[in-house]
Amino acid sequence: MTAHDVIKRPILSEKSLVGVENKKYVFEVDLHSTKLQIRAAVEELFDGAKVESVHTVRVSGKYKRQGKNSGYTSDYKKAIVQLTKKSKSITFFDSLN
Repeated sequence: MTAHDVIKRPILSEKSLVGVENKKYVFEVDLHSTKLQIRAAVEELFDGAKVESVHTVRVSGKYKRQGKNSGYTSDYKKAIVQLTKKSKSITFFDSLN
């Protein structure tokens, strides 16, 4: 599994952007990826980033309906990645503040 397969997209919400100033970033990741794979993918994709810790949360899909059709949205896994104090920050998130 390559680094691009592990990390799908960044999660951009008010709550996730609060942690950017403390070098805490939130990504949607593959359901079957481990914390070690997530750590390696972040360090490979973002040059100069040294990961201190990785926390993962498995999010269940929500029940949605539109007219007579109903169902659940897809489950996904999100990873909260804390970088070390000496590492470079991720420039994509810095441009959002």
